[in-house]
Amino acid sequence: MIRHFVLLRFLDSVDVETKASIYSDLRGLRDRLPGIVGFHAGPNVSVETELIRGNADAFWVDFADSAARDAYLVDARHREIGARIVANTVGGADGVTVVDIEF
Repeated sequence: MIRHFVLLRFLDSVDVETKASIYSDLRGLRDRLPGIVGFHAGPNVSVETELIRGNADAFWVDFADSAARDAYLVDARHREIGARIVANTVGGADGVTVVDIEF
């Protein structure tokens, strides 16, 4: 299994509804890509504020295996959603951090 973490530094102007729409669209990829076995998203509620480094939001996707993750990465709909994320984060792609863990 692969857990794909994405930490986000949204622009201050991005409202809760826009975030919810992005997360809903990402969640919908589960119907499109059968290797997605889980999705979670929301605000960072860590009390270690000095370590957040602006990553006030996050989501993760659980994939059955690396092949499922790789299919997600090249999927056209995922790329569209990714472009929306980049358009709404501080510094564009600099406002997005990705970590994949295999377990």
